[in-house]
Amino acid sequence: MAKASQRAPVLGPAFIRLLARFKDDATSPTAPDVSARLATWFDWNRAITLSRALDNPPAPAPDGATFDQDHDADCTRVRDRLLQAIHAEIAPVAPVVDAAAPDPYAPYRQHYQAQQRAMQTATGNLRGRLRDMLARQSPAKARLAEVDAVMEATLSPREHTLLSHVPALLGLHYQRLHDSAASADAQASATTTALFLQDLRTALLAELEVRFHPIEGLLAALRTR
Repeated sequence: MAKASQRAPVLGPAFIRLLARFKDDATSPTAPDVSARLATWFDWNRAITLSRALDNPPAPAPDGATFDQDHDADCTRVRDRLLQAIHAEIAPVAPVVDAAAPDPYAPYRQHYQAQQRAMQTATGNLRGRLRDMLARQSPAKARLAEVDAVMEATLSPREHTLLSHVPALLGLHYQRLHDSAASADAQASATTTALFLQDLRTALLAELEVRFHPIEGLLAALRTR
């Protein structure tokens, strides 16, 4: 008996595996070479800036607040607000067959993009504040803060470009789900919409984790005395 072909597993972080499932095509099981990919993202100007941050004495820290439990709690509040927005209700829209009709995916795309903007603004502001506080703790931590600033300036534009494709990828996933339920009854269609909303929120939660990785690193350094 011939064995059913199985899709090759996708290696990488949970967010990448999730997006590969939404894409629904054959993906190479080879893990990406992170160091080689990063090398293409650093031009010589960025490389020189990073080298200076690593080798030169750190700049004097700006005046301001020092890190304490209140700032730690504020980070938790920022994250909780973003989580609440992700779990907020989205008015479901029934699939529309008429090509001239409004795009039924539009409310979901707008919701996802709005959450992306909120996450980008909140995490960017938070990262900058934490970095300033880290620079006040010690010369070694000030160097770490400078390196983080270089990494953010280098990687954030790439991250923004890559993450901007996620709503379109979810749109394809939405269309496939509703195409498969096109001949079903209204209850099945509602179930399909509920499943899609679960996938949309799962993607947002995974993206939130990605955006908070640098912040968690800064917090770990700030908490270390």
